[in-house]
Amino acid sequence: MAEVTAEKLSQRLLDVGLLDLRQVDSVWGDLGTRHVSAEDYIAHLVRKEFLTNFQVERLVRGERTGYFYGPYKVLYIIGAGTFARVYRAVHRDTGRIMAVKVLRRRFREEPAQLEQFLREARMGMKLRHPNIVAIHDVDPDVRAPYMVMEFVEGQNLRELIRVRKSMPPLTAMKLLADIAAGLAYAGEQGITHRDLKMSNVLISSVGRAKLVDFGLAAAANRDNEDALADCPNARAIDYATLERGTGVRKDDARSDIFFAGCILYQMMCGEWPLTETRDRLQRLNVSRFQNITPLGKMVADCPPVAITIANKAMEWDPTRRYQNPGDLLADAQAAIRRLEQGDGVAAALPKASGTASVESAGMDGDPTREGESRTVMIVESKTEMQDILRDALKRRGYKVLVFGDARRALARFEMDPDAADCVLFSTPDLAAEAVEAFNQFGSNETTASIPAILLVDQKQRSLIQRAHLASHRVILALPLRVRELRATLVKLLASETPAGSS
Repeated sequence: MAEVTAEKLSQRLLDVGLLDLRQVDSVWGDLGTRHVSAEDYIAHLVRKEFLTNFQVERLVRGERTGYFYGPYKVLYIIGAGTFARVYRAVHRDTGRIMAVKVLRRRFREEPAQLEQFLREARMGMKLRHPNIVAIHDVDPDVRAPYMVMEFVEGQNLRELIRVRKSMPPLTAMKLLADIAAGLAYAGEQGITHRDLKMSNVLISSVGRAKLVDFGLAAAANRDNEDALADCPNARAIDYATLERGTGVRKDDARSDIFFAGCILYQMMCGEWPLTETRDRLQRLNVSRFQNITPLGKMVADCPPVAITIANKAMEWDPTRRYQNPGDLLADAQAAIRRLEQGDGVAAALPKASGTASVESAGMDGDPTREGESRTVMIVESKTEMQDILRDALKRRGYKVLVFGDARRALARFEMDPDAADCVLFSTPDLAAEAVEAFNQFGSNETTASIPAILLVDQKQRSLIQRAHLASHRVILALPLRVRELRATLVKLLASETPAGSS
């Protein structure tokens, strides 16, 4: 910056149109002198919000263009992909904040890429839906073609998962429903996405998923393997490989459904189901689509409703997939209802010998008062399972105590013998520690009469055999159905006096 003076920067601001003469004069007036360093001059401009750091960097480099696209002044870059860059921009007259997507320079010189960019932008202007990022305008100027889009305050799903690692099932299902709703609406207009991936799902500040970049992936010639391998867009290769391998047409809506299933899979477990590789020829191998590790193996306590939907969406045989986004949306919405009611934690399995016999007696009244004046303690180390069980029981009126450590849970009763009316010991993570605590709870004179439930996978025969059971000390098989848990609690607590009652 040594060779760039404040005076030169001032002139560049006028030349490129970032400031007018009145604004420049006001800046000098604020400084009180023209004998200031370029650094101080820039610092003042940024502090007064006349410039952004993005604009400063271009000015210092001597860039003469790229500050405006039509009436939109570029503030900073918010994304960059294979084919385009996206900027946050402000309309110079109205002050409205928008996103401006600009085709990269090297593709402007390729007529086919330029035409596709403009065609897909115009097509996108027809789509108006809460789960699709709106395109408001397009400029076909070959020197700098761009489109003006709705600006979504938030982040894309890839960035979100990178931080969170995975999503709670209910959150993931709500986002999937948003994705399916956007696809279903577009399908009604005769439009498929063709580039569905985590980075093309934007999550707004209120948690709504919005699809972006409908069809903006490079057109891949799936019938020419060399041309396909040279395609610069990895997802376009994936689409072409899937469709060529299953013998469906290029714009089959079920291809979008497959990748929507992949997105659900990654939201649940944090990993993309297809083996990722930078080798384009390896991406043409159909075994990547056929050898997917089951979601249930990736997430031990994954709700069966999520597994079922992901499996059906990602079926290799397109005739066994959801046949349209509307069907996927319907199942996602049904799953949301089940998860909200607590019935989607897991599907019931046949019970192991010695497990509780459950009935619905006593569950016909107001479900929100079912656990009124009752306290249930949960001993479970996994936060997600804690949240699911806590929410399901609190909705039924229970007071819930949660401990991640079995020893601390038992110590609570030493301090307060009436700490809870029933204790749930969960084994998936605590394993033998949970069984030992369950047995100790039953042998301790203070707690021996308090109902207790051991949650255990019926495949864990060794754990089941070690459990000391009684009429008020039972096993429930995992995966667990919340209705089954509720019925068991009602039965166990029917003759018990609420904890803390005199």
